[in-house]
Amino acid sequence: MHPSAYAHWSLSTARDLTLEAARDASNARKSTTRILPSGQLKKLLDSRAERDVLEGLRRVVTMSYRQPPSQTLPFFTAVIKNIASPSLPVKKLVYIYLLQHAEHEPDTALLSINTIQKSLTDQNPQLRALALRVMSGIRVPVISQIVSLGIKRGVGDMSPYVRRAAALAIPKCYSLDPNTEPQLLEYLSTLLGDKQYFVTGAAVAAFLEFCPDRMDLIHPHYRSLVRKLVDMDEWGQLATLRLMMVYSRRCFPRRTRKVKKAVASMGANNKSTRTTTKGFYDSDSESEKSEDQEEMEEVVTLDPDLELFLKACQPLLQSRNTAVVIAVARTYLYLGTPEYISTAIGPLISLLRSAQDLQHIVLYNIVQVCLSHPGRFVKYYTHFLVRSTDAPQIWRLKLELLTLIFPYTPPRLQSLILAELSHFSHSGSLDPGLVKEAVRAIGRCSQGSATSPKTSARCLRLLLAHIGSADAHLVAESLEVIRHLIQRDPNNHRTTVVRLAKHLDAATSPQARASIIWLVGEFAGVDPENNIAADVLRILAKGFADEAEPAKLQIMLLAAKVYIHHLNANPPPEIAKPAGPQPPSALLEGFQDEGGFRDPHFEPQSSHQIPESQAPERPHPIAALYQYILLLTRYDTSYDLRDRARVYKALLASPSSTQLASLLLLAPKPVPQTPSPSEIRKGYVLGSASLVVGDEGGVGGLRGYEDLPSWVKEGREPNPALRDEDGTLNEYVAGGNGGRILTASEKLDVASSSRAYEPSSSPGKKLNGFGAGTSRGTVGEKKEKTLDDWLAEEEEEEGSTEEETDDEEEEEEEEEEESEYETDDEESEESDDEGEAGRLMKQT
Repeated sequence: MHPSAYAHWSLSTARDLTLEAARDASNARKSTTRILPSGQLKKLLDSRAERDVLEGLRRVVTMSYRQPPSQTLPFFTAVIKNIASPSLPVKKLVYIYLLQHAEHEPDTALLSINTIQKSLTDQNPQLRALALRVMSGIRVPVISQIVSLGIKRGVGDMSPYVRRAAALAIPKCYSLDPNTEPQLLEYLSTLLGDKQYFVTGAAVAAFLEFCPDRMDLIHPHYRSLVRKLVDMDEWGQLATLRLMMVYSRRCFPRRTRKVKKAVASMGANNKSTRTTTKGFYDSDSESEKSEDQEEMEEVVTLDPDLELFLKACQPLLQSRNTAVVIAVARTYLYLGTPEYISTAIGPLISLLRSAQDLQHIVLYNIVQVCLSHPGRFVKYYTHFLVRSTDAPQIWRLKLELLTLIFPYTPPRLQSLILAELSHFSHSGSLDPGLVKEAVRAIGRCSQGSATSPKTSARCLRLLLAHIGSADAHLVAESLEVIRHLIQRDPNNHRTTVVRLAKHLDAATSPQARASIIWLVGEFAGVDPENNIAADVLRILAKGFADEAEPAKLQIMLLAAKVYIHHLNANPPPEIAKPAGPQPPSALLEGFQDEGGFRDPHFEPQSSHQIPESQAPERPHPIAALYQYILLLTRYDTSYDLRDRARVYKALLASPSSTQLASLLLLAPKPVPQTPSPSEIRKGYVLGSASLVVGDEGGVGGLRGYEDLPSWVKEGREPNPALRDEDGTLNEYVAGGNGGRILTASEKLDVASSSRAYEPSSSPGKKLNGFGAGTSRGTVGEKKEKTLDDWLAEEEEEEGSTEEETDDEEEEEEEEEEESEYETDDEESEESDDEGEAGRLMKQT
């Protein structure tokens, strides 16, 4: 070809392609922006041009996703008649429409079954798979047998795409007609042993949905499934990992053995220089035995098949699917040993580079693993540092992870983590929620059992620095954490309580003031010589009316505690009781008032407490403060405050008896422990949606949540030979078939034959009628009553009534005669039965 002609041909071809692409793009824009009238849509669907039909189907399918089915049902007939089109795109769109509307028009949908069945024999495997998928997706119970036959044909298809579609159609067919279960089990067992990993993954997914408890179907295919795990698609891997998790817990017992502890720091020189003390009468064997017992520890022993599965999961840690990596981590956490868990932590951390929605889910799973193995996350601490771009749900989990690994980090890293938390707790311009969570994180870092006193003191200093802050919420949260720290060791924090009392005037938050007042009252009796509780009460009593309700409650509690300490230190003399009983009228006189009854506990000087002769001229200042606080609470508007005042007044009604009040108010309080926020989610399985949702999904998790089964007890596990792939041993083996695995139909035949009645041992007798299957030779079985039996029973009843009126001698004679009659009757019955059996033999 001449160069100029070639250039002209190239330009014309490019121009045609450009025009065609522009035309297609414009049609695509038109099809998605404007909805055509129904008449025009029917015209497109009835057109003979394939392009117009395809355009009409696209618009109808688009409408089905945007509008309710009632808007697209009028096109059902026009769409279904295009199901026989030879075009694959047209058939796909018709099948999509049919799946969405078959339940609304079941009678019309049945007209397309014959055409779909013909597609099962098409030369195109994709079309065969699509036809099987559509036929199983039509929710019409009448076609269940047709779907079962289609699955049977698909199981034996040469294409793996068709076999995969057959596997996915099994649960749908079972939901249409549960009576097809025996045939479907046979098909599923065949698909589980398929050589194509593409088919096996779908078969496992169908197994989990169809019959998840039939572990006997998995035994012969266990090792082949494990070997195909790496080559499966991502969703097949997820289904197989989930299945193997349950299978391993039910079929492999958790075995342990004792081994010597590996002491890395002990070398050969240390072993030679180590000395052991031994008694004079102790033998060498006993000393060696005791030494071995001290150095023994239990380690998990893995079953060879379980270890084969765990090793097959290791390549999946490099998967691009986040769900697969989490599923492998779940497998190692619940089935493996600590060594396997360590290999899964790195890939879990690498998932934090994903988008924020995936980070949120991954962090929940990382926290779940960290609750069990916090020390293994220490070297990844830099990934848990909060960034300025992190969302609130992400930095909350990161702060929790920092507090979980804090006790296991070296001092250098502990200093770095505290500096990080201190930075966010001082940042007033940031989110107030972040400031509050940072303060709580500091408190959780200081309360760990492995935290040194030096680190706890530093945490306390960081929190005390927030007392002078202008942020009331920060001060309140800091004081709440400080209160928990002081309760752990009150003797070493006396000066801290005094320092907090000095900042009482500067504190404006009601919660902050309530925390300080509670601390002053709680530790008022720790150091009686340097007690400042009475002075603090005197200052607070001046502004009691202006305090908030939480602060008023604590001031009243402080007054009661100070008064109890005063009474215990200066016990008043006991009051002598009157000699004789007082009449009821005399008792009521002191409690009556002009308008009715009054509460005597609110009287400043009640006559029933201390007689006037014994009352001091001037009360003690602490007693006066206590009475003054009670008088103020009497006229307060808060119901809770007035009720609490009545309780304290009743407890301290008798100053000479303070045992009950001391027991209730001065009892030592337990040290509060602030658990990690994710402790409430610890019972949920790793990788489940209930783990992310938490208690919001309900007490037992979301609907459909399944907990892990318990480990099978040793001795109750299935025979390991069942997992042999040669099929020499199986749970369902026919006795006369040479060890062949029975199919589902054969199993039903065996079960029905085992329930059949055994033939009678008497000659000439066959099974006939309802009771003909019973034999007289069997022990413990009763024969049917005949007419002679009923007559014999009536004669016995008549004979018994006559015997009551006769003498004892006649009774014995009649009993002998009756016994003879009974034997004669039985012989006659047997002869009658044999004669009847002979007549039946002759008739047959």
